[in-house]
This record gives sequence, C-alpha cells and structure tokens, in this order.
Amino acid sequence: MALNDEVDDSEYKKLSQQEADEILESHELFLKGARGGERAKFAMMDLSYLDFSGRDLSRADFVGTIMANCDLEETKFEEANMFACDLRHAILVRANLDRADLRGACMAGANMTLASLIDCDMRDGVLLRSGAKGDLMPMNKNEATPGMEKAKVRGADMSGAKVSDSIIVQTDLTDCNLKNAKFVRANLSLSNLTGCNLEGTDFTDANLSGAVFQGAIFTGTTLDGADLSGADLIGAMFDNVDFSKVDLSEAKIAKSLEAVDLSMKEIISEHAAWMKTNGKEGKRAVLSKRDLSNHNLSGVNLSAADFSLATMKGVDMSKSECLMADFSYCDLRGAVFSRADLRGSKFSRANLTNANFVAVDLSEVMVSTRAGGGEWRANLDNAKLKGALLNGANLKNADFTKCDFTEADLRDADFRGCLLTDAVFTGADLRGANFDNTDRRGAIDLPKAFEEDEEDEENGD
Repeated sequence: MALNDEVDDSEYKKLSQQEADEILESHELFLKGARGGERAKFAMMDLSYLDFSGRDLSRADFVGTIMANCDLEETKFEEANMFACDLRHAILVRANLDRADLRGACMAGANMTLASLIDCDMRDGVLLRSGAKGDLMPMNKNEATPGMEKAKVRGADMSGAKVSDSIIVQTDLTDCNLKNAKFVRANLSLSNLTGCNLEGTDFTDANLSGAVFQGAIFTGTTLDGADLSGADLIGAMFDNVDFSKVDLSEAKIAKSLEAVDLSMKEIISEHAAWMKTNGKEGKRAVLSKRDLSNHNLSGVNLSAADFSLATMKGVDMSKSECLMADFSYCDLRGAVFSRADLRGSKFSRANLTNANFVAVDLSEVMVSTRAGGGEWRANLDNAKLKGALLNGANLKNADFTKCDFTEADLRDADFRGCLLTDAVFTGADLRGANFDNTDRRGAIDLPKAFEEDEEDEENGD
C-alpha cells in the first residue's frame, strides 16, 4: 500500500517544501531569540519526502509527524519532541538527535550512519487519540511499528540512550558507541553489533538471539536474563561481566585447543611442512575462533596462518615470523609481539590495547605471482592500539585507517607512506616518529608540528 493511501487527510496536514521552509525560517529566528521567531510545530503533519538537510530543528515539535523518506542529513534535532514520529527510510546520516524524545518513533529502514543519539529516549510509546465515546485509543498511524527494524546505524553514538522495549531486529549497529545505553527487554535479534562499545550497557531480558558481536567490547555490561541463543560472541572482549544469570550454552564462543583435541606442537609442525612444500604437504595453521590466551609462541614461524577471531590475551609471539598472517578481529590485549616479523599481516579490527610491538616489522612484503606480483601492505584498519608500545617499529606503508593510538608509545616509529585517515592520536608519544608522505586526512589530535610539516611538503618548502 502506498504511503499516501494510508494517510487519513482528516488527521494529517500535508505540507509542501515551500510551506515547510517558511516555518523553518521562523524557527531559526526562535532559536536565536530574535524578534518574530516562533517554535516550529509540525505535530500531526505529513512532511514525507521533504528536504530538511543541514537545518537546525532543535526543540521543534514533531509529535506524530510523518517524515518518511525525508532527507535529514546533518540536521539538528537536539531536544526535539519526536514522540511517535514516522521516520521510515529517512536519511539521517550525521544527524544530531541528542536528548531528543523519540519514544514510539518508527525508524524502520532509516539510515542513521554516524548520527549522534546521545541520551535520547527511544523507548516504546503509543500515541493516543480520543474515540467517539470520549475514550482514549491508540492511533495506528500508517501501520508504522515503533523501533529501528532493518535500520542502518553504523558508527552512531548512542551513549546513554534509553532503548528499552524497542524492536531493533536485523539492524546494522556496527561500530556504535552504546556506552551506558539501556536495552532492557529490547529485541535486537539478528542485529549486527560488530565492534560496538558496550561498556555499562544494560541488556537485561533483551532478545539477542542470532546477533553478531564480533570485536564488541563488553565492559561491566549487564546480560541478566538475556537470550543469547545463536549469538556470535567469537572475537568479543569481556571485562567485569557477570555471566551467572545468562545462558551461554547456545551462543557461539571461542574454543580452546584442548576442546578440539589439537596440540600447538602438531599445528606448528604441520604448518612448517605446508610452507616448505608450498602446500603440497602438511597443513596450514588455522587457529581461527580458538582461545590461545597466554600461550607462549615466541620465535615460531606461522607466516600466512589464520588467527582471525581468536582470543589471544597475553599471548607471547615475540621474535616470531608471521608474514601475511591474519589476526583480524582478534583479542590481543596485552599480547607481546616485540621484534616479530609481521610484514603484510592483517590486524583489521583487532584489539591490541597495551600490546607490545616494540621494534616489530609491519611494513609491506613483496608477493610474487604469475601475473608479476607486487607489494602486500599490512592492514590495521579500525584496530585498537590504546596504550600499546610501538617505539622503534617499522610501519612503512601500512593501513591504519580509523586506528586508535590513544596514549600509545610511538617514539621513533616509521610511518612513512602509511594511511592514517581518521586515526586517533590523543595522548600518544610521537617523539622521533617519521610521518613523511602519509595520508593524514581526518586524523585526530595529531600534534601541530606534524601538520605543519605536511603543509611545508605540499608547498614545496
């Protein structure tokens, strides 16, 4: 059924773009405290398909408003009243909805990538109207169900948000900041929470069945009574989490080598034969989704091995050879890789907090193929290197896109030719580090001295 066919004209007033723009101009004066300004009141209006991108609609009234398919990119809705608002398939990329009242709002299919929803209220709610006999009855507006079903919320900041009792089925929440958010009794089944910050998040009695938590950080997270059947917790990181009131029997978690009757000595031996014979004998080391915490693998040769999604807290791989190995999504907190050969290896989305990478070689490696070959660069995109030691490391031409170097020791590290777009350097020690010919667009807290060096290079000074 088409949207217009569902709308009851007696209840919803349809506005044109020009009519809406007039109201917005008055609202902007209201926000400035200027004469002639008036708060925008769009309650019970049909604004579907209109363009409000980049406008400031803070504190506006959108109770029961239909905003389906609207262009709301980078629009400000701070402290707006959006109770029972219909935002189906709206574009809310980089929109600001901090402290907005979104109770009962329908955001199914909306694109909220990189939106800010700090402290907003997204709990369930019902819009009521007076019936023929004066009794209150719910308004079944456009059959819009409250929640974020199948919405795209990648990279959004929902810290402190209240989302209890909401429906968030099959929703992409990749890389969201959900710190201290409340999801009590919420339905997040089949949703993707890869890489989410779940510090202090409350999932009490929530439906998390089939949800994906690869690389998510559970710190002080509440899971009491949550349904985790079929949930993928492989590669997730847990600190100070009480599992006494949650059933993990049907969840997917990393297995120890003992649980699959494998010995590390066997694996290393088979892998050595596999490399020596170019795959004709032996077997490649596949340690994906295994728990290798605190294992001593110093000095081993596990080049091209697969460690993806493994739990490797405190593992010792110092002086090892792991060229082109795959450590993506690994929990490597406190791991020791000092002086290891990691050329061309992959650490995408790995958690390397407080890891030791002193004097490692993470530069590119030459790969020969029938087509001629080329350089294979190390990949650490979206990796967390908070407090890590990388002093004296060879990092030439590596990909550190969106990597977090907060308070890392990067003294004398060689970053020449690296991709550092949107990387975070807050509190990092960069004395003696070489940043020649790097892509630093969007880098956060890069010391001014390095920015000036880049400008000098561009100006040919």
